[in-house]
Amino acid sequence: MLDDELLKTLADPKTREPLRRASAAELDRANAAIAKGVMNQGGKPFTEKLTEALVVESGKRLYPVRDGIPILLFDESIVLG
Repeated sequence: MLDDELLKTLADPKTREPLRRASAAELDRANAAIAKGVMNQGGKPFTEKLTEALVVESGKRLYPVRDGIPILLFDESIVLG
């Protein structure tokens, strides 16, 4: 799991919005979209089921966390909608 102190320092690489942990509902919504074939911002299919993710404060974009490491690459993010 991502360290709370590290989380306080992280921001969206594109908008600089603060990030927060994704709620269970947001993870469920993202995983449902992934099951239907959602694309990441880089235009590639996002296929991995999420167990942890970070969401921009506005709730519009999600970044995956893999093995406790946040993947803060804009192209790897997915839009929540």
